[in-house]
Amino acid sequence: MTRKIVCTLLVLMLLCVGALAEGAKNIPELTKEPLTITLWDIATEDPTKSIQEGAVARFMADYPNINVVQVHQQNDNYKQQLIVAMSSGQAPDMYIHWGGGPMAEYYKSGFVNDITELFNTYDHPDFIDAAVAQATFDGKVLAIPFGGLSGCDIFYNKSIFEKVGVEVPKTITELEDVCEKLKAAGYVPFSLANGSKWTGSMYYMYLVARHSGNDEFNAAYDQTGTFTSEAFIWAGEKIQDWVKKDYFNPGFNSLVTDNGEDRALLYNDTCAMMLHGSWQVRSIMTDSREWYDANLGTFRFPEDEEAKAKGVPQNVEIGTAIGNGFSFNCWKDDAHTVVDQDKLNACYVLATQYYNDDTYNKQQMDNNTTPSIKGFEVGIEDPNMQVVINTFFDASNVQLWYDQYLPASVTEVHKDCMTELFGLSKTPKEIGEAHDAAMKAELAK
Repeated sequence: MTRKIVCTLLVLMLLCVGALAEGAKNIPELTKEPLTITLWDIATEDPTKSIQEGAVARFMADYPNINVVQVHQQNDNYKQQLIVAMSSGQAPDMYIHWGGGPMAEYYKSGFVNDITELFNTYDHPDFIDAAVAQATFDGKVLAIPFGGLSGCDIFYNKSIFEKVGVEVPKTITELEDVCEKLKAAGYVPFSLANGSKWTGSMYYMYLVARHSGNDEFNAAYDQTGTFTSEAFIWAGEKIQDWVKKDYFNPGFNSLVTDNGEDRALLYNDTCAMMLHGSWQVRSIMTDSREWYDANLGTFRFPEDEEAKAKGVPQNVEIGTAIGNGFSFNCWKDDAHTVVDQDKLNACYVLATQYYNDDTYNKQQMDNNTTPSIKGFEVGIEDPNMQVVINTFFDASNVQLWYDQYLPASVTEVHKDCMTELFGLSKTPKEIGEAHDAAMKAELAK
């Protein structure tokens, strides 16, 4: 039995002991009358499909009068299908999303129940603060997290760092000093495959977050502010300065990350670092466990020391703290003013007690997905994933990837802008103006 399994079992035992000590669970009493819930998810492939179907099966076994119609939608056009369903009055009672901006729009359009009172009254997992924040809008809890954590960090070749004699940087100034030393030693600092566009966005998002926390992005999103504000201009200028200094590999705008072309530049000692999603840990381990064990290290994106001195929080991280969240659309009337409390209570119990029960969470851990629940960091023994998880658990908030947070039409503009920004064909101000125009057009719909 491995240490990871032992730690995971220990966590589950502690949770069970805690529940026994507290007595019976404090959950809403569900109706005894026949009830049907329509649930939409994007679990079309195993193991996710089986794990989520298992949660529904356990719920229906305990509540045989409640029938859950589980519909697996394809991820690629899911957002559009959900919007069409909402506009035609066919929206499901319970549906997944990624939190953030789209969740807020669903709520403002009347298709999300405010579950703050349920959340504050009844049992639910002890979610990490960042997950609760990502499931909250305007002070209201609007979703129940049930997926896992996906962080964004810098992966680096420890052997190269050791050869060059550089330490892991804590600030952006230190990062730039490391880049200069790596260049002088014949290495390209960063591996980037920006043909995928969203890969370059990771640098943009982090620099904006380090310079302004969440404030300037939130203001730009609802257009009480602008994408040409100080943090966006600073981030864009920083990126273009790094491009001009050759901090990125040649031809980065034509390489594709889906083919592992960015990872390959780490393996052959061309590049020393790569800013990317935490799923790269599994990919690199699969490519070569020997290389992984000998070379890979991880550190969080460095801090902006000048912004920190002004009181800007430096623990806003990029990624997703919820994986997915469930929101509920339970109403008795077409105007969405009278809550169907029986159905809402049932959805709440299904999401909190079955999609987040011991069986579900163990299956998540067995498949290298860490639930966004306090205590599960104990089961992580890989040193790189420990950095990812600890960064998440210490975060004040997690900024969802722009390409998932922004409306679909704005997302396409954003991704095109990343090609232009890194390609030096547009200025940071022009990039910001393009974002503003797209956001204004979307808000006017």
